[in-house]
Amino acid sequence: MHTIYLDASEYAGAAEVHAALKRLLDLPEYYGMNADALHDCLSERTEKVNLFIRGQGTPEAEETLRKVCCVVEDLDGDVRRA
Repeated sequence: MHTIYLDASEYAGAAEVHAALKRLLDLPEYYGMNADALHDCLSERTEKVNLFIRGQGTPEAEETLRKVCCVVEDLDGDVRRA
């Protein structure tokens, strides 16, 4: 199980959220920086993701995080918000 922690208030938008995910999840260089690409990359792995999110981000960051949460849950990972 791979566990990552995100503070939503640190991200202004989608590009920053996806850059953090790329770094924290050690995603490949070809990662497309969107929810579909995240799904593709994570579905290639056997390890599930636990995602903990705290704080409130900008509307764009929150929309991106909502999509990220859906991807993680779709792949049987765990999502928690504080």
